[in-house]
Amino acid sequence: MPRQISDRTYYFLAAIIGTLTGALGSAFHGLVERALAWSRHLPETLQLSGPALYVVMALFSALMFCAAVALVRRYAPEASGSGVQEIEGAMQGLREIRWQRVLPVKFIGGTLALGSGLVGGREGPTIHMGASIAKAISSRFTLAAEEARALWGAGGAAGLTAAFNAPLASIAFIIEEARDAFPYRVRTYGAVIIACGFSALTTTALTGAVPYMSMSAERMPTYFLPAFIALGLVLGVLGVAFNRVIIAGLEISRQLGLKTSPYLIPALLGLIIGPMLVLFPEATGGGESLAVTLANNPLPIGLLGLVVLLRFFMTAASYSTGAPAGIFAPILALATTTSVLFASLLALVITLPPGAMVAFAAAGMAGLFSSTVRSPLVGIVLVLELTGTYALAIPSLLTAVTAHLVAAGLGGQPIYEVLLARTLRLAGQTPPASTEDSSGPSAAAR
Repeated sequence: MPRQISDRTYYFLAAIIGTLTGALGSAFHGLVERALAWSRHLPETLQLSGPALYVVMALFSALMFCAAVALVRRYAPEASGSGVQEIEGAMQGLREIRWQRVLPVKFIGGTLALGSGLVGGREGPTIHMGASIAKAISSRFTLAAEEARALWGAGGAAGLTAAFNAPLASIAFIIEEARDAFPYRVRTYGAVIIACGFSALTTTALTGAVPYMSMSAERMPTYFLPAFIALGLVLGVLGVAFNRVIIAGLEISRQLGLKTSPYLIPALLGLIIGPMLVLFPEATGGGESLAVTLANNPLPIGLLGLVVLLRFFMTAASYSTGAPAGIFAPILALATTTSVLFASLLALVITLPPGAMVAFAAAGMAGLFSSTVRSPLVGIVLVLELTGTYALAIPSLLTAVTAHLVAAGLGGQPIYEVLLARTLRLAGQTPPASTEDSSGPSAAAR
């Protein structure tokens, strides 16, 4: 029987995990941002133009994507894609966190892929790295299995905090998204709060306290609130479609990899994304800056529609490559683009109140997050922290709840639950029963 350590020691471990995760996550974020900026200015550096420019950019991105996938396949296959389902699986005793391999592969592979234009989010790598740091530290102590797994979850939540500097949303993520995997006790939950708090303190000290996607918002008049319910209807349908395309993309990529080469999809995608870094940078990368730009300076309707289509399918294609990358950030960018398009179309029929475009953008992020991840509370809190638009709490709530109900009505499943089930099936394991339609506390929480 493992010896029980004191609360003070347990909380101290959580604080160390949060601090280290905040530091590593901030370093990763900064490196990815610099790499992506360098990639987009590569033509100027090399003084290229004409066809040679697009050939070089295509080969550059293809090489970086393939290198990232090669790292994953060679050293840590579990580092593929997002780390969320891996951490949830580990907390249920179904997956292993090989931190010695995951940490370098997520950091280096994520920088190579995201820094060369892959349409993915940095939160996937930081969540997995945070849990890996927690595994490394907890393995040095004799802990009960549940308490060790709780620290892994705390590390993952600290990683989400480091990605977006959103500690409250990260705590809510454990409550809502990981409720079936996280062992709830007074001190395990306290460890999550401490880890996220210290991660936020570290991240703020290194990167500043300004909301990462800061927007200026105005309160929406009561008569206009039904428009956000309509937006929720649209995003509920879009979220279900998005999840199904993500899974379909993974399966297509797997089948093509078995028949040809696992590097075919990343190479082809690189050949497409490379030139887009120059021609249409809005369609590349995580899209966080795109979301803020569109909310304040919308593109013409036709171009908005093009961006929606490109980011929808490019996100699915990017995730299917197997490179280390998350889907939080692309979801937020896709949601903003779709919501601004919705608002622009609505403006052709009625007069929008002042600040409506930003309101639709912020509420839309909460809505699409809710319909894909199926965690409306996390979506609302995450958007409020990310954007600082606390005046838009009611529109965000209406959009998120509506999208959640629509997705449930259409039979949509939480994306990370589906991804974990797929991972386990491919590993020859039996996936846990879905709680989406079951009775009891977990089902009620959904």
